[in-house]
Amino acid sequence: MLVRRRALLLSAVVLSAGLLAASPAFAADSCPALLNHSFPALQDQKPQSLCQWQGKVLLVVNTASYCGFTSQYDGLEKLYARLKARGLVVVGFPSNDFGEQEPGSNQEIAEFCRLTYGVQFPMFAKATVVGKNASPLYAQLARATGDAPQWNFHKYLIDRSGTRVLSFGSRVKPDDREFLARIDEFLGK
Repeated sequence: MLVRRRALLLSAVVLSAGLLAASPAFAADSCPALLNHSFPALQDQKPQSLCQWQGKVLLVVNTASYCGFTSQYDGLEKLYARLKARGLVVVGFPSNDFGEQEPGSNQEIAEFCRLTYGVQFPMFAKATVVGKNASPLYAQLARATGDAPQWNFHKYLIDRSGTRVLSFGSRVKPDDREFLARIDEFLGK
């Protein structure tokens, strides 16, 4: 009986150590600076760290519900569904920075994305993506690429190491051949 208790206790210690090592607090120590940001989730406003996706390829997109490019939600969701098993994470940041094309509340945006496009990829609360009030992530992405978003559905592709970043304008659709080739290249590394 004593041996069994010790084995159970040892299992509990090993399990909790594994959980601690996988927790965001521990992951932040090794998280690349570019990903070391937390934002409230769109659906429940609970903070989530981008560090949870370190080692993945991130596609960061500023989105809007009433834009000529809004239909890109469909392509982004299909891309995410097709490539998430290989390590692609699409991350959406609704923004009202361009033409006031995202006027709704976070709850309204979440419902629109879910009901209209079936969005399953991670979405965060509304953010400012340009100018002096740009979120620190977007300021870093603009510095890293020399290219700030000019409109909604601007895309930044971040490699698995969190150090290499490519920028793609709004007119680049999620099924664009060259865009897909860069994603494939990043996924292969």
